[in-house]
Amino acid sequence: MPKRGDVFRKDHYYHIYNRSIRDEKLFFNTNNYDYCLNLMKRYSERFEMSIIAYCLMPNHYHFLIQQRSHHPISSFVGSLFNAYVQAVNKSQDRKGPLFENRFKHILIDKEQYLIHLCRYIHLNPVEAGLVSRPEEWLFSNYLEWVNLRAGDLKDEEFINDRFQDVQEYQTFVNTSKHEEINRSTLMRYIMD
Repeated sequence: MPKRGDVFRKDHYYHIYNRSIRDEKLFFNTNNYDYCLNLMKRYSERFEMSIIAYCLMPNHYHFLIQQRSHHPISSFVGSLFNAYVQAVNKSQDRKGPLFENRFKHILIDKEQYLIHLCRYIHLNPVEAGLVSRPEEWLFSNYLEWVNLRAGDLKDEEFINDRFQDVQEYQTFVNTSKHEEINRSTLMRYIMD
């Protein structure tokens, strides 16, 4: 959960992220990732959240979400990860929390940073050295963005409003090292 009293607003975009306790594993096997993705689909529909970009990493996660109703993002994230932690604890014969703290969130208040945050999220496994290209990581929606896999956890309208075609987004992601964006400005939308 976020800090008490935090307000999430309809139609706004938020970067949601959290890390495991002591940097331990959040996902112990492929079934854990798949189960979490199924929960994401179920709860995003129930709470009317638009999943723009996501990446599940071994010890943390990143979501870019648009809240589409008056159901707060905190209800979505709380339901999703309460169900996930209970199932993982049971399957791994463990007890206690998986996360070090409540999830963190950052309101994305500038349109220009939305696509840069998508790229950051999709490149997370590359930056961590887990894969050499974003299409090699199965636990993000990059593959859906570039039409290499069917899936429901993406917002077609968001993508089509910002990119002419798949190749334009692939080029945008693959040229990130040459991008002339002020990294220090973007950092406030990535981590705190």
